[in-house]
Amino acid sequence: MKKPRRFQRSQARNSGKPPGLARKAEDLVGMRLNKYLAHSGVASRRQAGDLVKAGKVIVNGSVQDNPAYQIQAGDVVEYSGKVVQPDEQFVYILLNKPRNVITTTSDELDRTTVMDLLQDPALENYRLFPVGRLDRDTTGLLLITNDGDVAKRLTHPKHEVSKIYHATLDKKFSVTDLAQMEVGYELEDGPFRVNWVRPASPDDFQTIALQIHIGRNRIVRRAFEHLGYTVEKLDRVYLAGLTKKNLPRGFYRFLTAEEVRMIRHFS
Repeated sequence: MKKPRRFQRSQARNSGKPPGLARKAEDLVGMRLNKYLAHSGVASRRQAGDLVKAGKVIVNGSVQDNPAYQIQAGDVVEYSGKVVQPDEQFVYILLNKPRNVITTTSDELDRTTVMDLLQDPALENYRLFPVGRLDRDTTGLLLITNDGDVAKRLTHPKHEVSKIYHATLDKKFSVTDLAQMEVGYELEDGPFRVNWVRPASPDDFQTIALQIHIGRNRIVRRAFEHLGYTVEKLDRVYLAGLTKKNLPRGFYRFLTAEEVRMIRHFS
């Protein structure tokens, strides 16, 4: 039996670095406070320095307004009411998923999963999982991580995380149905609403672009089926501020430090 093709790592300039080894507690001793905050994903080092000067950072229960303060063993650092600490064990991967791949860590029917195809020596010691689901025939952006807090934040309805899809239909989408989708309507499991919907290009009414912030099972396909259309291709092109730029189908990349800060504090 022919082995499935592995995903390829993108070498584009917008790719982040592979994860390093986890920091040990003793490695943090002597680190400047602004650097500590930056490595904790709070902000860039310069922005972190401004936060410290503004009195927004607590160290051991007291405001610490000196960005050059050096971390000592046992220090507890708080920002915005939460304890923060560097953790380089968190991994964030953006994948452009192809068709016929299951979005799960394992499959009882022995079908190919995204984790089967994500093979990288830098990831051997990490227990990763996909955030949310793309069905087998849906392509596009998928985030893979081991950060449970980020996964919860990006999938919980209250955060209304935006996603953009391109849906190619079995026939042209009528202007009447486009107007109906703009208004919204009821499906069997609740309301369907879009942020916006329009043809993917001005002359192409068979491929429709839409932005939504809901994530119920097969929601886009069911929304078009409700109006009498079959979705022949479905591609997610935008996810929580992340795009497919320089990321061909079947490729993945590590998020940059700025992108990690964005999704860790996304709401």
